[in-house]
Amino acid sequence: MSDINKTSKADILYATVKAGLGSIPVLGSAATELFGLVVTPPLDKRRQEWMNEVAEKIKLLEQNNLVDFSSLSQNEQFIDTIVQASSIAIKTSEQEKIVALRNAVINTALNEAPDKTKSQIFLNLVDSFTVWHLTILTFFDKPKTWFEKAGQTPPNLMIGNMFSVLKTAFPNLEGQDELVDLIWNDLHDAGLHSTGGLKTMMSGDGTLAERTTRLGKEFIQFISES
Repeated sequence: MSDINKTSKADILYATVKAGLGSIPVLGSAATELFGLVVTPPLDKRRQEWMNEVAEKIKLLEQNNLVDFSSLSQNEQFIDTIVQASSIAIKTSEQEKIVALRNAVINTALNEAPDKTKSQIFLNLVDSFTVWHLTILTFFDKPKTWFEKAGQTPPNLMIGNMFSVLKTAFPNLEGQDELVDLIWNDLHDAGLHSTGGLKTMMSGDGTLAERTTRLGKEFIQFISES
Protein backbone atom coordinates (compact mmCIF):
# COMPACT_ATOMS: atom_id res chain seq x y z
CA MET A 1 0.00 0.00 0.00
CA SER A 2 1.34 3.44 -0.87
CA ASP A 3 2.06 5.88 1.90
CA ILE A 4 -1.38 6.70 3.23
CA ASN A 5 -0.09 10.05 4.54
CA LYS A 6 0.17 11.31 0.95
CA THR A 7 -3.45 10.63 0.09
CA SER A 8 -6.14 13.27 0.16
CA LYS A 9 -8.17 11.02 2.45
CA ALA A 10 -5.52 11.08 5.14
CA ASP A 11 -5.21 14.84 4.65
CA ILE A 12 -8.82 15.18 5.77
CA LEU A 13 -8.07 13.20 8.93
CA TYR A 14 -4.96 15.28 9.52
CA ALA A 15 -6.90 18.51 9.21
CA THR A 16 -9.52 17.46 11.76
CA VAL A 17 -6.90 16.45 14.31
CA LYS A 18 -4.75 19.51 13.69
CA ALA A 19 -7.74 21.76 14.29
CA GLY A 20 -8.25 20.20 17.71
CA LEU A 21 -4.61 20.57 18.71
CA GLY A 22 -4.56 24.15 17.47
CA SER A 23 -7.00 25.14 20.19
CA ILE A 24 -4.50 24.32 22.97
CA PRO A 25 -3.13 27.61 24.33
CA VAL A 26 0.62 27.92 24.93
CA LEU A 27 1.80 30.89 26.97
CA GLY A 28 5.32 31.95 27.97
CA SER A 29 8.77 30.76 26.95
CA ALA A 30 8.82 27.91 29.48
CA ALA A 31 5.53 26.56 28.15
CA THR A 32 6.77 26.93 24.59
CA GLU A 33 9.92 24.98 25.42
CA LEU A 34 7.96 22.30 27.28
CA PHE A 35 5.51 21.73 24.43
CA GLY A 36 8.17 22.06 21.75
CA LEU A 37 10.70 19.63 23.22
CA VAL A 38 8.73 17.31 25.50
CA VAL A 39 5.05 17.22 24.55
CA THR A 40 4.80 17.97 20.84
CA PRO A 41 7.00 15.13 19.44
CA PRO A 42 5.03 12.30 21.11
CA LEU A 43 1.76 14.05 20.30
CA ASP A 44 2.79 14.24 16.65
CA LYS A 45 3.65 10.54 16.71
CA ARG A 46 0.31 9.62 18.30
CA ARG A 47 -1.54 11.78 15.80
CA GLN A 48 0.26 10.20 12.85
CA GLU A 49 -0.29 6.65 14.11
CA TRP A 50 -3.97 7.34 14.74
CA MET A 51 -4.49 8.89 11.30
CA ASN A 52 -2.72 5.99 9.61
CA GLU A 53 -4.76 3.35 11.45
CA VAL A 54 -8.11 4.98 10.74
CA ALA A 55 -7.29 5.90 7.14
CA GLU A 56 -6.08 2.39 6.35
CA LYS A 57 -9.21 0.83 7.86
CA ILE A 58 -11.51 3.13 5.91
CA LYS A 59 -9.49 2.57 2.73
CA LEU A 60 -9.98 -1.18 3.17
CA LEU A 61 -13.71 -0.72 3.66
CA GLU A 62 -13.87 1.38 0.50
CA GLN A 63 -11.95 -1.23 -1.48
CA ASN A 64 -14.55 -3.78 -0.39
CA ASN A 65 -17.40 -1.45 -1.40
CA LEU A 66 -18.60 -1.13 2.20
CA VAL A 67 -18.25 2.66 2.35
CA ASP A 68 -17.97 5.51 -0.11
CA PHE A 69 -15.47 8.14 0.94
CA SER A 70 -17.19 10.97 -0.93
CA SER A 71 -20.37 10.17 0.99
CA LEU A 72 -18.49 10.07 4.28
CA SER A 73 -17.20 13.57 3.65
CA GLN A 74 -20.83 14.73 3.64
CA ASN A 75 -21.86 12.63 6.66
CA GLU A 76 -22.11 15.04 9.59
CA GLN A 77 -22.27 12.32 12.23
CA PHE A 78 -19.16 10.67 10.85
CA ILE A 79 -17.29 13.99 10.82
CA ASP A 80 -18.41 14.74 14.38
CA THR A 81 -17.34 11.28 15.51
CA ILE A 82 -13.90 11.30 13.90
CA VAL A 83 -13.13 14.79 15.23
CA GLN A 84 -14.18 13.86 18.77
CA ALA A 85 -12.50 10.44 18.66
CA SER A 86 -9.27 11.93 17.27
CA SER A 87 -9.08 14.46 20.08
CA ILE A 88 -9.49 11.68 22.66
CA ALA A 89 -7.09 9.26 20.96
CA ILE A 90 -4.23 11.75 20.97
CA LYS A 91 -4.58 12.20 24.73
CA THR A 92 -4.08 8.54 25.65
CA SER A 93 -1.37 5.91 25.36
CA GLU A 94 -3.77 3.09 26.30
CA GLN A 95 -4.03 0.85 23.26
CA GLU A 96 -7.35 -0.61 24.42
CA LYS A 97 -8.94 2.83 24.40
CA ILE A 98 -7.45 3.68 21.01
CA VAL A 99 -8.90 0.46 19.58
CA ALA A 100 -12.30 1.31 21.09
CA LEU A 101 -12.18 4.77 19.50
CA ARG A 102 -11.13 3.37 16.14
CA ASN A 103 -13.99 0.87 16.26
CA ALA A 104 -16.41 3.69 17.03
CA VAL A 105 -15.22 5.59 13.95
CA ILE A 106 -15.46 2.52 11.73
CA ASN A 107 -18.92 1.59 13.02
CA THR A 108 -20.08 5.13 12.31
CA ALA A 109 -18.69 4.91 8.79
CA LEU A 110 -20.64 1.67 8.34
CA ASN A 111 -23.85 3.29 9.66
CA GLU A 112 -23.78 0.88 12.60
CA ALA A 113 -23.58 3.54 15.30
CA PRO A 114 -26.32 4.87 17.58
CA ASP A 115 -27.71 8.37 17.08
CA LYS A 116 -25.58 11.50 17.46
CA THR A 117 -26.48 12.09 21.09
CA LYS A 118 -25.58 8.59 22.24
CA SER A 119 -22.44 8.55 20.11
CA GLN A 120 -21.18 11.74 21.71
CA ILE A 121 -22.00 10.47 25.20
CA PHE A 122 -20.31 7.13 24.52
CA LEU A 123 -17.14 8.80 23.25
CA ASN A 124 -17.07 11.00 26.35
CA LEU A 125 -17.31 7.84 28.45
CA VAL A 126 -14.34 6.28 26.64
CA ASP A 127 -12.45 9.48 27.38
CA SER A 128 -13.26 9.48 31.10
CA PHE A 129 -13.13 5.73 31.71
CA THR A 130 -10.00 3.71 32.38
CA VAL A 131 -9.17 0.47 30.59
CA TRP A 132 -10.45 -1.36 33.66
CA HIS A 133 -13.84 0.30 33.26
CA LEU A 134 -14.08 -1.06 29.71
CA THR A 135 -12.73 -4.47 30.72
CA ILE A 136 -15.05 -4.99 33.67
CA LEU A 137 -18.12 -3.80 31.76
CA THR A 138 -17.33 -6.08 28.82
CA PHE A 139 -16.76 -9.01 31.18
CA PHE A 140 -20.11 -8.62 32.93
CA ASP A 141 -21.92 -8.14 29.64
CA LYS A 142 -21.50 -11.87 28.96
CA PRO A 143 -19.39 -13.59 31.63
CA LYS A 144 -19.90 -17.12 30.30
CA THR A 145 -18.89 -16.07 26.78
CA TRP A 146 -15.83 -14.28 28.20
CA PHE A 147 -14.62 -17.45 29.93
CA GLU A 148 -15.24 -19.45 26.72
CA LYS A 149 -13.22 -17.07 24.57
CA ALA A 150 -10.44 -16.95 27.18
CA GLY A 151 -10.27 -20.75 27.24
CA GLN A 152 -11.02 -20.75 30.96
CA THR A 153 -13.52 -22.68 33.03
CA PRO A 154 -15.90 -20.44 34.99
CA PRO A 155 -16.14 -21.10 38.73
CA ASN A 156 -18.71 -23.77 39.61
CA LEU A 157 -20.40 -22.19 42.61
CA MET A 158 -23.53 -23.12 44.49
CA ILE A 159 -23.53 -19.67 46.04
CA GLY A 160 -21.11 -16.78 45.77
CA ASN A 161 -20.72 -13.20 44.60
CA MET A 162 -19.79 -11.45 41.39
CA PHE A 163 -16.53 -10.08 42.77
CA SER A 164 -15.13 -13.56 43.36
CA VAL A 165 -15.99 -14.46 39.75
CA LEU A 166 -14.31 -11.27 38.53
CA LYS A 167 -11.15 -12.11 40.47
CA THR A 168 -11.14 -15.58 38.92
CA ALA A 169 -11.05 -13.95 35.50
CA PHE A 170 -8.59 -11.22 36.54
CA PRO A 171 -6.41 -12.39 39.46
CA ASN A 172 -4.51 -9.08 39.54
CA LEU A 173 -7.67 -7.45 40.93
CA GLU A 174 -7.11 -9.33 44.18
CA GLY A 175 -6.83 -6.78 46.99
CA GLN A 176 -8.21 -3.99 44.79
CA ASP A 177 -11.67 -3.96 46.37
CA GLU A 178 -11.99 -0.20 46.72
CA LEU A 179 -10.84 0.41 43.16
CA VAL A 180 -13.25 -2.15 41.73
CA ASP A 181 -16.14 -0.74 43.79
CA LEU A 182 -15.35 2.74 42.47
CA ILE A 183 -15.31 1.49 38.87
CA TRP A 184 -18.54 -0.47 39.36
CA ASN A 185 -20.25 2.63 40.76
CA ASP A 186 -19.00 4.71 37.80
CA LEU A 187 -20.49 2.20 35.38
CA HIS A 188 -23.76 2.23 37.31
CA ASP A 189 -23.91 6.03 37.37
CA ALA A 190 -23.42 6.03 33.59
CA GLY A 191 -26.46 3.76 33.23
CA LEU A 192 -24.46 0.88 31.78
CA HIS A 193 -25.57 -1.66 34.41
CA SER A 194 -28.34 -1.72 37.00
CA THR A 195 -26.91 -4.22 39.49
CA GLY A 196 -26.11 -3.53 43.13
CA GLY A 197 -22.81 -4.27 44.83
CA LEU A 198 -20.42 -6.90 43.51
CA LYS A 199 -20.22 -8.64 46.89
CA THR A 200 -23.93 -9.41 47.25
CA MET A 201 -24.36 -13.16 47.78
CA MET A 202 -26.40 -14.98 45.12
CA SER A 203 -26.69 -18.32 43.34
CA GLY A 204 -23.82 -19.56 41.24
CA ASP A 205 -25.85 -19.02 38.07
CA GLY A 206 -26.56 -15.46 39.20
CA THR A 207 -22.86 -14.67 39.44
CA LEU A 208 -22.48 -15.53 35.73
CA ALA A 209 -25.60 -13.70 34.51
CA GLU A 210 -25.43 -10.82 32.03
CA ARG A 211 -25.48 -7.51 33.91
CA THR A 212 -25.40 -4.73 31.31
CA THR A 213 -28.42 -2.58 30.55
CA ARG A 214 -29.63 -2.03 26.99
CA LEU A 215 -27.64 1.21 27.00
CA GLY A 216 -24.61 -0.71 28.19
CA LYS A 217 -24.94 -3.17 25.35
CA GLU A 218 -25.24 -0.32 22.84
CA PHE A 219 -22.07 1.22 24.27
CA ILE A 220 -20.15 -2.05 24.00
CA GLN A 221 -21.36 -2.61 20.44
CA PHE A 222 -20.34 0.93 19.47
CA ILE A 223 -16.74 0.44 20.63
CA SER A 224 -16.38 -3.16 19.46
CA GLU A 225 -15.21 -4.41 16.09
CA SER A 226 -18.15 -4.84 13.76
